[in-house]
Amino acid sequence: MRARTFLQNSVLLDFVLWRSSAFISPTTSWNKMKSRTIITKAAAEDDSSLVRDMLSRIRQVNSMTEDLKKKSIIFQVDGIILGRVMPSVLTKLLATSTFRMDNNTLTLSPEKAGNTCSSRTDAVREVMEDLRKKGDIPGWRDELYPIASHFYDDPVFLMERAAVPVLGVLEYGVHLNGLVRKDDDDEDTMMWIARRSATKSKYPGMLDHIVAGGQPYGLSLMDNVIKECIEEAGIPEDITRAGIKPGGAISYTQYVNEYDYISRVVLFCYDLRLPDTFQPKPVDGEVDEFFLWDMDRVKESFCLHYDDPIKPNCYIVIIDYLLRNGHISPDTPGYLDI
Repeated sequence: MRARTFLQNSVLLDFVLWRSSAFISPTTSWNKMKSRTIITKAAAEDDSSLVRDMLSRIRQVNSMTEDLKKKSIIFQVDGIILGRVMPSVLTKLLATSTFRMDNNTLTLSPEKAGNTCSSRTDAVREVMEDLRKKGDIPGWRDELYPIASHFYDDPVFLMERAAVPVLGVLEYGVHLNGLVRKDDDDEDTMMWIARRSATKSKYPGMLDHIVAGGQPYGLSLMDNVIKECIEEAGIPEDITRAGIKPGGAISYTQYVNEYDYISRVVLFCYDLRLPDTFQPKPVDGEVDEFFLWDMDRVKESFCLHYDDPIKPNCYIVIIDYLLRNGHISPDTPGYLDI
């Protein structure tokens, strides 16, 4: 549509003003304004408890306090800060010849680890496999993550996915909101929910996104999204490409009390609009079933006493979706805290 000219805009404005003066009294206009204000306040009050629950869900995963951070030790290689470790973990790492201290920071020993990505990968893998045998690394995946200061940097070394929190280095993943709606009205949107397999090493049997996965070495984000869609939910590539939309990225830092580890995560968020005739299906054994929830049910699940909750880090991706799509009024107290 072509932009209106200044003259057209002036005529349109005069017409609107004439209509207002001719048919809408000041009292009627004021009453409508008051009515809208009351509705906005009511919506904000309804959202207040939801926002409080959202903040609680965020704190479940974003649990690294300033006191804990002060106790942690920086891990760096060649002057590049890569992660942080807690004192108990530091003790275990310094018991090996692969790690050493340098000016109050943890680093790799050049004599043992060398100075190439390949040699460092081999040296670190040897240490992590030993920790695994001692029961310090659960859920071994045989999947390598690139370790770098920033996502787009070349990796300093590669590391087993399950071992990444040992060194408190950044890990990345992709999470998809699987959405179904018959028209462009977001109010009627449904979200696909998955139930994790009871045999999963982490969060067995818990609810999850339709598709989510770590970002391995050697794959682009979109290639990983397509791969995970096929493997986890049987979503064909053409349907994924037709319905996918990037939604940004979120990050959190979680203190893993059981092992004294620091988990630093960045999740790339995507919205995947699926045909209402499409039914996802378990493919690789990581999911037991899929089902649809309306947005009211999704919001109800944020309650900390909900009896069948979603996996903790999925909640923050869903929060991001709800805020991006106007499901929460910005008049709600606590909105900016999110």
